[in-house]
Amino acid sequence: MPSPLLRLTEVSKRYESPTGAEAVSVLRDISMEIGRAESVAVVGPSGSGKSTLLNIIGTLDRPTSGQVLLDGQDLSRLDDVQLATVRNREIGIIFQAHHLLPQCTVLENVLVPTLAKTGRAGSPRPVEGGAAGTPRSTETAEQRAKRLLAKVGLDARLTHRPGQLSGGERQRVAVVRALINQPKLLLADEPTGALDRASARNLAELLVRLNQEEGVTLIVVTHALDLAKRMGRVLELRDGRLASENGK
Repeated sequence: MPSPLLRLTEVSKRYESPTGAEAVSVLRDISMEIGRAESVAVVGPSGSGKSTLLNIIGTLDRPTSGQVLLDGQDLSRLDDVQLATVRNREIGIIFQAHHLLPQCTVLENVLVPTLAKTGRAGSPRPVEGGAAGTPRSTETAEQRAKRLLAKVGLDARLTHRPGQLSGGERQRVAVVRALINQPKLLLADEPTGALDRASARNLAELLVRLNQEEGVTLIVVTHALDLAKRMGRVLELRDGRLASENGK
């Protein structure tokens, strides 16, 4: 049996009070395993710890206790610079707000994450790494960006700026940007929350298709049940604990 891509063991997160009051526990002893190329939704009421869990998995935050292993690597043993490298090369993150640079074109926005690896966007170095089940790419970053943008229906928008795009189009650009470095793990925090119903449905279909075609493990935090039902597994958080799990 292949080892899981992601393993959490008794992960907890507490915030200490500066006044000496009792610490606030956001996550309590979360343990889970997620396999390569899986799709998983994390659901639960507001304040249940969903976004905190995603931030810890995405190395944007550290747990107070417990262990997070990504592809066998213990993230707790890494310093901030090493975590930034892991985040850039192995993890793609999609936020509810797209965070595109308004002065840059669609293509330039997608290539921003490659700057840390190549020194300048569009450099002819091949994109390294690769999600589980996909071969190492010999494409340049720019070639990969153009191919993925065409796959999401934005090949005619390469030179447009974010202000010239619809909300759904901007979020599709953000998805491609998250995939540009061929991450092993794609995280999405309420990706359809700011979209109208039709755009949300299209984005959900896109995420499922990219999970299958790119072989990238997908974890989605969402309140949208329609999106959650499209994932292979659904994990429910309540009061910082893993309350239930449903699989297809």
